[in-house]
Amino acid sequence: MVFADRADAGRQLAGKLTGACKQKGIILAIPRGGVVVGAEISRQLDLPLDLVIPRKIGAPHNPEVAIGALTQDGTTVFNHQLLAVLGLKEKDVAGLVEEQRKEIERRLVLYRGDKEYPDYSGRCIIVVDDGIATGYTVIAALRWIRQKFRPEKLILAVPVAPVDSLDRLEKEVDQLVVLMALEDFYAVGQFYQDFRQVTDREVIQLLKEKYNC
Repeated sequence: MVFADRADAGRQLAGKLTGACKQKGIILAIPRGGVVVGAEISRQLDLPLDLVIPRKIGAPHNPEVAIGALTQDGTTVFNHQLLAVLGLKEKDVAGLVEEQRKEIERRLVLYRGDKEYPDYSGRCIIVVDDGIATGYTVIAALRWIRQKFRPEKLILAVPVAPVDSLDRLEKEVDQLVVLMALEDFYAVGQFYQDFRQVTDREVIQLLKEKYNC
């Protein structure tokens, strides 16, 4: 299966999510690409759309290598096995963590206009991204949501993920919806015909359309 684009993936996910929320639902999408997927689910299921913004923590001198992730309250998830391989401890990357926390705050204001959230306590929350690689950024987001809002039901919905990430992800949610789970996984973009970069302007516009929480 290859998706035409993120909107196509969102429509297919929406079909799998029909009836998943018995209580009043809310979609929290991960920028940037996840917002396009989430917006399409929002349209199909008539659910409001908001954001959750986790950030990858890159290794010193090699930021493309993810050693962990964090969310806006400082909730962090580290790949301790990789830290050990690199000879690092959490305190060694405290500066990198702080940089990403500030970037999260900047994006919250840029995209939402406000760092504060409405009260989503006790609602059915669907977390959406355009795909998962290691899963650490998503796990950080899920743990922050669980702690902050105590959702009635927490769902993770993604078009594609590697099989070896699913065990970690299933432990964090009440329901996991994945259209494709593969052993042979290189990058999320390999499963999209159109995987162009999503702009900040697109994220802001999509959020304005469905930010009716």
